[in-house]
Amino acid sequence: MALASVEHYLKIIPAVKGAPHRYLWSSYDADADVLYINFKKPSHATDSEITEDDIIIRYEGETIMGLTILHASQR
Repeated sequence: MALASVEHYLKIIPAVKGAPHRYLWSSYDADADVLYINFKKPSHATDSEITEDDIIIRYEGETIMGLTILHASQR
């Protein structure tokens, strides 16, 4: 049973390997239904933009340092 749970989490390995600095930190706020993903910690966004599908891309200078995914449970 535990192995099945582990296999589910192993699917994130490609995302971590492809992330800037090979770092990925995430947090899910169930009340707000928002998933926060950071590629750097500590992170200090200097700019951001929101896409048409409600993803906020956060920048530190010219580098994407994180994503804020709104309505996460609907994806």
